[in-house]
Amino acid sequence: MVKRILVVEDEVPIREMVCFALEQNGYQAIEVEDYDTAIRRLSEPYPDLVLLDWMLPGGSGIQLIRQMKRDNNTKAIPVIMVTARTEEEDRVRGLDVGADDYITKPFSPKELIARVKAVLRRISPMEAEDVIDMDGLILEPSSHRVSSHGQDLEMGPTEFKLLHFFMTHPERVYSREQLLDYVWGTNVYVEDRTVDVHIRRLRKALETGEHDKMVQTVRGTGYRFSTRY
Repeated sequence: MVKRILVVEDEVPIREMVCFALEQNGYQAIEVEDYDTAIRRLSEPYPDLVLLDWMLPGGSGIQLIRQMKRDNNTKAIPVIMVTARTEEEDRVRGLDVGADDYITKPFSPKELIARVKAVLRRISPMEAEDVIDMDGLILEPSSHRVSSHGQDLEMGPTEFKLLHFFMTHPERVYSREQLLDYVWGTNVYVEDRTVDVHIRRLRKALETGEHDKMVQTVRGTGYRFSTRY
């Protein structure tokens, strides 16, 4: 099935370039130029991914992400922010509110498509696997559900994949670079700081039942997932 991608960008040349690149690579692009129209288009049939500019007529990309995360129908849709803001503080802020990736302008169509493919690959349903249970924390790969002592936990697709990796590789220490390779893939450039942002979001999601303590920082090395804490 063709993936539908909502492109929210008010600059016409950039929007046209993005849509052309997407369609050339087999995606269906839905063009939107302002905040209010984007809100209306976030309905059935829902897009598989949103490419979102930071500054928009009528609102901001940050506001739109927050709105998406409040709605059960759209909170799991992955978002890639596309913006001219290059400061690390802005990138971290975008990731903190729920973006799955961040592309700074100018960028090439090749980089754009690589990042789109990487994000969609991270959220694609995993092959049927056994349910994983560690100390009351249960992860169900086929349904993308996580629960703690029977209570469902909310987390984004990147946090889910990160947790899946940790739970299938417990008691081992992994550097940020290794986690980037395993979780994000080797063909997309992502900064090390991105790992810290998603680790923080994963810990927040795991606070129920004190499972956040399983994600342990190993000073000067990286992270470990362990039931011994």
